[in-house]
Amino acid sequence: MMELRRSEERGHADHGWLKSFHSFSFAEYRDPAHLGFGALRVINEDRVQPGTGFGTHGHRDMEIISYVLEGALEHKDSLGNGSVIRPGSVQRMSAGTGVRHSEYNPSASEDVHFLQIWLEPAVRGAAPSYEEKLFDAASKRGRLRLVASPDGREDSVTIHQDALVYAALLDGAEAAVHAPAKGRRAYVHVARGEVSVNGQALRAGDALKATGEREIRLEAGRGAEVLLFDLA
Repeated sequence: MMELRRSEERGHADHGWLKSFHSFSFAEYRDPAHLGFGALRVINEDRVQPGTGFGTHGHRDMEIISYVLEGALEHKDSLGNGSVIRPGSVQRMSAGTGVRHSEYNPSASEDVHFLQIWLEPAVRGAAPSYEEKLFDAASKRGRLRLVASPDGREDSVTIHQDALVYAALLDGAEAAVHAPAKGRRAYVHVARGEVSVNGQALRAGDALKATGEREIRLEAGRGAEVLLFDLA
């Protein structure tokens, strides 16, 4: 079974300095039909204006992944980490017993465009931790590159949940296929461009929930950048 949700059906918030689209219920956007999918709780597509950002705030018991599409995102946290992540970087912060952090656009002229993704952890009360890795375009070109997993396999970042997160770049004749194990489900989010997923045409911001499908086939991409979540 597959369920398609178009970009314009998402929640939307415009705070001036921040424009955000919410795939699932978040902050003031509440939709009982879209509270999450398995352990996946948040996909926010954020655009933050130059010289602005999210001030220091706290999180607990959540796996938080930041995936930058354009621009740069400066991160600082109470664990002592500080870095600037750019396109291709995947940042993972396990909030665990509690962590405070800020996210800021350090540019004086360019927006930062990124996805913030939250997954519920399998175990609560873990020690907070941080990880960041670069996955260059070549590693995602025409294939699904594993970027997050529960055991850090294939040099992915490690999350405290039975979930696999893949990223792919697809153009023209390039195609990628994923076969979820029996009893698992898949969620496909198109970050940009256009792509066909199991014969359905998706564009930037669209998503597809798949349950009981033997395979997820991505093809006919036009400048497509896609995230695929394999979930219990």
